[in-house]
Amino acid sequence: MSNPKNAPVAQGTEEPSYELWEPLDPDVAGVFRDVPAEDLAYRDRAREFVQNEVRPVIAGIWDRAEYPLDLAKRLGDLDLLRDGVDVPGFPEQSLLAASLTTMELSRGDGSIATIVGVQGGLALRSVANCGSDEQKDRWLEPLARGTELGAFALTEPTHGSDSVSLETRAVAVEGGYRISGHKKWIGSGSVGQLAVVWARGDDGQVQGFLVPQDAEGYNAQTIEGKVSLRGIWQALIELDEVFVPESAKMPGANSFKDTARVLQATRLGVAWGALGQATAVYETAVHYAKQRVQFGRPLAASQIVQARLAEMLSQLTSLQSLLLALTRAEERGELSGPGASLGKYTATRTARDMARNARDLLGGNGILLENRVARHFADIEALHTYEGTETVQALIIGREITGVSAFA
Repeated sequence: MSNPKNAPVAQGTEEPSYELWEPLDPDVAGVFRDVPAEDLAYRDRAREFVQNEVRPVIAGIWDRAEYPLDLAKRLGDLDLLRDGVDVPGFPEQSLLAASLTTMELSRGDGSIATIVGVQGGLALRSVANCGSDEQKDRWLEPLARGTELGAFALTEPTHGSDSVSLETRAVAVEGGYRISGHKKWIGSGSVGQLAVVWARGDDGQVQGFLVPQDAEGYNAQTIEGKVSLRGIWQALIELDEVFVPESAKMPGANSFKDTARVLQATRLGVAWGALGQATAVYETAVHYAKQRVQFGRPLAASQIVQARLAEMLSQLTSLQSLLLALTRAEERGELSGPGASLGKYTATRTARDMARNARDLLGGNGILLENRVARHFADIEALHTYEGTETVQALIIGREITGVSAFA
């Protein structure tokens, strides 16, 4: 039956689907123009992994808070797990290549990038930097290939930022050590095979031990109810008189300075992760602004929307320039601890602001997992905190500026 004359005709009530994942490669300043092809190859391999394997499943993984062990293994298959750590039998991976890999994986999802940060940046790097030849022979290759998962057990329930004051103890006994204490927020600590445990020895110094996760007395509980990084499991660990032989102690891990060297090496990686997430929210906002029609025109035709996108591109370009400069300094051996802190401080603050802006620009659609921004919005909150909170980074930078320590 036809509609009566002049009766309103319903139209435009079915919302179209939005295509928000297409990479835009924003590089106004030509920051990445002269990056060597071998470094770009790592980025491109990470991008292909993100587009083909992460994109179709990540919203469901995030929603169900699953640990995608199959994707962790695929990262090893693709040689994307090492975070620049040299491993015999693997090709050389430059710091810039590792940074671009982190950026691209973070563009896909914060949890996926954090798997690499834990496995390669922390566990693998600890063994490579501090382990004995025998420990390296046992662990470097399986950690690099993702056939076994490692954890980095430093943070304690009552010592987060104040990690230098850790209370977990390793008491020397006949034939080895007994380790007792608690650890919290330990990525892969409840699903892996190895935990790099940092504990205070009889001499009062922080020391590092390689502890099998199936050791008697090693009790790990996956932390539930997280609103960030829902695609990687983090654990609350109780170490109840866990015995390890003398061969489990890492000979190069004898003070907190050794721990700090591992952490400093990863701090710049966290900054690149923030850049990747900032890139994701920017490109999502651009795609959405072009496709979403309101008041008879695309959002992109609004002056305020264009102004907001211009602000985001300005922030993104500044981050790209800063992080490449800091990475080049690190490659020359010239990057200081405060310099690495400045990178992390600036990148996570900027990404946080960009995610807020992008979430708002998407309106109600901005809180849907399928539209990317909500995941990154939440994950950047964790990124902003771990491996040194904003306040701790600011105090490190402030001490460098003034020459006066304001730490309590």
